[in-house]
Amino acid sequence: MLNLDKALNRFAKHVVTQSKGNLTRGGKNVSTKLYNSIKADLETGKNSFSLSFEMEDYGVYQDKGVKGANPNLVKGGKQKAPNAPFSFKNKRPPSKFISEWAKAKNIRLRDEKGRYTKGNYDTIGIILAKRIFAQGIKPSMFFTKPFESAFQNLPDELVEAFNLDLENLLKFTTK
Repeated sequence: MLNLDKALNRFAKHVVTQSKGNLTRGGKNVSTKLYNSIKADLETGKNSFSLSFEMEDYGVYQDKGVKGANPNLVKGGKQKAPNAPFSFKNKRPPSKFISEWAKAKNIRLRDEKGRYTKGNYDTIGIILAKRIFAQGIKPSMFFTKPFESAFQNLPDELVEAFNLDLENLLKFTTK
């Protein structure tokens, strides 16, 4: 099982590292809460193994996207995630967290001419929540892409690991 452990650990570490890198490169790492929550848990037994990945609940929505309720609710709106497995139905995203995000990103209100206008971050949060509700959240695939990429490389590594373990087992039992 030693080589199986190595292969699975390498797989898990690759997925976690690449996912965190994708978050940072994609500009989705403002609060670092999601970034710090991405972890892998590997448990191996004599004849079995279990590998799971953990992250903040909202990470799944960032990764897979969320279909908007109705893009026509906002001026110039369009669906950002038409094929997403999740969708907004009748409840808007919480504006409190969006206003905190807007403050961290230093987003400010502007008029038609591009000049800054009056308005606090609570107002920005409400406006953005309405837009997100209508249009949805574009999928970032920050976790899915590295997982699928690493998974395609995994079978050969696992076959090699099982063969090496089998060879070691046969050497040990035949002597």
